[in-house]
Amino acid sequence: MKKLVIATRVSDLALWQAYHIKARVEASYPEITVELNKIVSNGDKVLDKPLALIGGKGHFTKELEDEMLAGNAHIAVHSLKDVPTYIPDGLELVAVTKRQDQSDVFLSHKYESLEDLPQGAVVGTTSLRRRMQLLQQRPDLKVKDLRGNVNTRLRKLSEGQYDAIILAYIGLHRLDLLKDIPHTQKLSLDMMIPPMGQAALGIEIVQGNDKVREIAESLKDEKTFICTQIERDFISKIGAGCSAPVACNAVVNGDKIIFRTMIGFPNGTNIMQEKIVKDFDKSDGLGFEMAKLMIDNGALELLKRAEETAFKDEMPQRL
Repeated sequence: MKKLVIATRVSDLALWQAYHIKARVEASYPEITVELNKIVSNGDKVLDKPLALIGGKGHFTKELEDEMLAGNAHIAVHSLKDVPTYIPDGLELVAVTKRQDQSDVFLSHKYESLEDLPQGAVVGTTSLRRRMQLLQQRPDLKVKDLRGNVNTRLRKLSEGQYDAIILAYIGLHRLDLLKDIPHTQKLSLDMMIPPMGQAALGIEIVQGNDKVREIAESLKDEKTFICTQIERDFISKIGAGCSAPVACNAVVNGDKIIFRTMIGFPNGTNIMQEKIVKDFDKSDGLGFEMAKLMIDNGALELLKRAEETAFKDEMPQRL
């Protein structure tokens, strides 16, 4: 094999991720030329509607998958949190890279921390998960939708459209954008439980090429793969779409895995939380175990009601 083609979105962060993987592959396989196939996804085009109303996170991955299935790319590099639990026939999620800092971060030009926000302050986020957890802690806040790429969101903050916004720390860190924000506060994982797959890259391949599989597997971090598979199993089993606020996070602590989950209403009410701690070597099936526990406690009905209330004031347009 002389050339490997990587499918990637064209956002600054997606390109950073793709070039990072390109460099790793070239270092390990100097005989292979690596090229990028840059694609504008539908999720990058429609920026005036909440993500859940245009079909969800799959709109960040579908066009890349279509390019692979058409024979125009061997692998795709995704933010794992954007990868649906369903993978199309002919493709496979083979590897997950070592997970980095999973925290969300509070950003403001006016206030030093989340605790310093006055009553009624306007906070921007595109995430129902963040909305749920923010309003659980601060029901007095006004949460306003926030779309666009990272630079667009930061510009809206600097223009005063929001008193503060909440974003994933890792993307800002990778693009070296934190230095330009007067006030930043990294939120603990206890304060803001991440989504499935946060801060890891998913490597999806076209099935049937042993060399491509070998290259992809060389990028794999085993512990991260196990933790994120637990998260993906949980999401798959409870059937949580992007119209439902869901947080789930598995972390390795010594010889244990700690798995925390939360679902509820976008307004921060009707919260259901669980935590399971297991020996790392006995964690097979933990995602399904957690899903059963929450389903037995009424999670499916709660999710149905949450989805019905998520965008009751907006007309869904699933493209």
